[in-house]
Formats: sequence, structure tokens, C-alpha cells
Amino acid sequence: MTTMLSTEHLIYAMSPNNAPVTHVEDGDTVIIQTCDCFENQITSEDQDFVTLDWERINPATGPIYINGAEPGDLLVVHIQKIDLAKQGVMTTGPNLGVLGDELNQNAIRMVPIQNGKAIFSDTIELPIHPMIGVIGTAPAVDSIPCGTPGNHGGNMDCKRITEGARLILPVNVPGALFALGDLHAAMGDGEVAVCGIEIAATVQVQFHVQKGKNWPTPMLVNDDQIMTIASEELLDDATTRAVKNMVHFLEETCGVDKAEATFLLSAAGDLRVCQVVDPLKTARFELPRWIAEQYGFTFTY
Repeated sequence: MTTMLSTEHLIYAMSPNNAPVTHVEDGDTVIIQTCDCFENQITSEDQDFVTLDWERINPATGPIYINGAEPGDLLVVHIQKIDLAKQGVMTTGPNLGVLGDELNQNAIRMVPIQNGKAIFSDTIELPIHPMIGVIGTAPAVDSIPCGTPGNHGGNMDCKRITEGARLILPVNVPGALFALGDLHAAMGDGEVAVCGIEIAATVQVQFHVQKGKNWPTPMLVNDDQIMTIASEELLDDATTRAVKNMVHFLEETCGVDKAEATFLLSAAGDLRVCQVVDPLKTARFELPRWIAEQYGFTFTY
């Protein structure tokens, strides 16, 4: 069964108190419309930042209740398709991003999307790489703003969360209460300006509930890699936890000795930064999928 969900249903925090806007079954597909991270408020490069409602930043569409998903389960989200709007936007300025202490005025750049390219300037066209910035489930107790990443997912800004990938999230409350938003036409690791090419989009996902697995979440699986994702106040702590989560995954799921798993990560894995501009910093560890499969890892969703 396929369900459509429009931007009439926006939330600004992942919360166990959010009322679901639709119920779906395990295995169902949902087509989700999203606003950009500014809720489509920016329409011109000449627009004054004062006109923005900063209470409407990083909205997510949802939440969706997946029948049969219970606390302790895992929710596998297969990202099947991303369709972008025809124009994106970028912003930066004082107190925004890595260079916020050196910038003296706010800047806006409108970025048309044409023929699979982002028209960055008169001389530079960038290949698009559609990806999802905000995607997650409700935490067990507290409400967490959509702009903040965490163990529940949220604003991880991981550029690997794109078409074909399977994101594995925790189910903390009945139904999981899943939502997503904050799409990018392209974004580099780090998201150093405090944005990628922010854009509205339509995303098609399919849900699978996985029971009886104790995997560290969030995790991401694509055709080539498995990844552990971690968010912490300090980037050093996020990188450490991403690495440890992968070691523990190999140890507990595949029976790999801890020292051997550590050797493998050091010889064949990659530790990467997702973003350094959100309230918590996010890192990921990437391991070739074939290595995990050599140790018995199977993933059929």
C-alpha cells in the first residue's frame, strides 16, 4: 500500500507526544512532501533575514505511525526515490557556520536546479546529490528539536542518506513516530556554511520493522557500505562513538574478536565527518559491506 503525506503536516520537534498523522503497515510505502529547512520562506537573494520566522526552521513532515513497531524494535527505512524542486537556497552570515565569527553580513544565494546540475554561479555547475538532512523517530521521553541530531536520528546531515540507502533507526515508542525533512540537492561533508543547497522535495520511503536485533543506531546500509552514525556535543566524542559502535556491532553481531575488529577498521574503514554546525556534531564510520558479509552479516531489506 502507498500513502501520500503533504506539507500540511509539519513538526518542529521529534517527540513521543506528537500525534501521528497517518498509520501504515510494515512493508508499506509512503510518499512524503517536504519544505526546505526554512519552510520555503526565502524567495529572493535580496530578502532581509529579519523577515524570517526562526521558529519555523528545520520542519519535518509527519509523524507516521508504523503498525507493529514496538519499543526495542528497529525501523528500517528504505529510501527509494527523491524528487527535488526546481530551485534551492543557501545562506550564511554572522554567527552561522564555521566562518560565522568572520562574516559581517548575511548572504543568500538562490541555486536553480537544471538537467541534473545545481547552477551555483555563471561559471560553476555542481552535480546534484539529493540527500536527507532530518530523518528520525521519536525519542522515548523528551522532545528533541528537529534541528538537533541524536540517537533517534534527527538532523544528522549525513550525505550518505540518499536514494537506495537503508537507514536503521530505533523504535522508542509504539509506532516509532517517523518523520523526515531538510532535503539538500547537494552538501559537502561538514556542511560548513550551516547549510547545503537547501531544497523542497518529495521522498518515497518503504518501512520494515526488524525485531530481535540489538544493533547500534542510527546505522546506514547501502550496496557498498555499512555505517554507524553518532552525534555528540564535541566532534571528538562523536567520532569515538561512531568507531566504537562499529567495533561493537562486528563483535556482537558477527562474532569478531574486538582486537581483530579494530584492526579491520583501521586497515579498511573510513571515519568521516557529517556536519559540524548543528547543536550536536555528527560523525560516521564507513566499512565496506563485503567485509561484514565475510563474517556472516546478512541484510535483506
